[in-house]
Amino acid sequence: MKPTVYDIATTAGVSLATVDRVLNRRPGVSARTREKVDAAIASLGFVRDMAAANLAKGRIYPLVFILPSNDNSFMRLIETEVRSAMQRSALERTDIRILDVPAFDTAALVEALDGVVLERPAGVALVAVDAPEVVAAVDRLTDAGTPVVTLVSDLPASRRVHYAGIDNIAAGRTAASLLGRFAGEKDGPIAVLAGSMLVRDHRERLEGFRQVMTESYPHLRLLDVIEGRDDPATVERLLLELFQEHGDVRGIYSLGAGNRGLIKALRQTMFGRRPSVIAHELTETTRLGLAEGLVDAVLNQDAGHEVRSAIRVLKAEADGSHVLAAQERIRIDIFLKDNLP
Repeated sequence: MKPTVYDIATTAGVSLATVDRVLNRRPGVSARTREKVDAAIASLGFVRDMAAANLAKGRIYPLVFILPSNDNSFMRLIETEVRSAMQRSALERTDIRILDVPAFDTAALVEALDGVVLERPAGVALVAVDAPEVVAAVDRLTDAGTPVVTLVSDLPASRRVHYAGIDNIAAGRTAASLLGRFAGEKDGPIAVLAGSMLVRDHRERLEGFRQVMTESYPHLRLLDVIEGRDDPATVERLLLELFQEHGDVRGIYSLGAGNRGLIKALRQTMFGRRPSVIAHELTETTRLGLAEGLVDAVLNQDAGHEVRSAIRVLKAEADGSHVLAAQERIRIDIFLKDNLP
């Protein structure tokens, strides 16, 4: 039989009214008493059915997703998942809207964050640019009573409540382990293609990548990072210039987007030996690259899982309830040509 509030009151030695105050985060309870009630809740394994309680109240959760508006296939997958969640709004009692901002634009992101303060939504999820101004804007929103979740790229210096994304340092290390094996023992340069070093996920992937390449594959020399701003045309141009200068490139790590430009550049260039290529996110473009043999492996994160995780966490924050850490952990998937879903 599931424990009840009566069991909590008996175990903690307090009144039902006190248990109700603790569960609903109302004032009038001393820190000592609150600790006793929390300990009783933990020992009994009590889980409050906030969904049923809020359904009875008819509660709706207004949520805002702030997403970059560039031509990034994975960001468009994120947007698609958010729109799918919008279609489930009646069932999940959410009212979701999307704010588009230019990618890597600190000022535009700060303006968007400050613009939703007065709306007082139940929560905000955003793809963060790691800049002090954005940290301050997130903290202002938090101070106004709106919890914030970061998506894909984290902002740990802020008071955000949760990060929904993969461990990007681990992703970079994984990419290096794969690329080092694929590239072989012959000396040569390795190209690294990023969107922008303004976003933390790209910097962390590069950090993890460098760690393993230095430790395990010192014969492979990393070239200066190419920042393609996640724009396919820019990526194609910069890579073609790179290939003219370095015809002996042994491998390419594409840690951001712009992979349509990567594929086009690879198709146009004649190599004595095609460079090994590791990319991120299983999109139509990277899937085609795997199928054509232009890409060796793709590291992927589940966009749907990230969006659902952000919604669950923001609703839980609004309710004052807990989330299951294991449920919110985003794993790194590795796809080769042979195991495509």
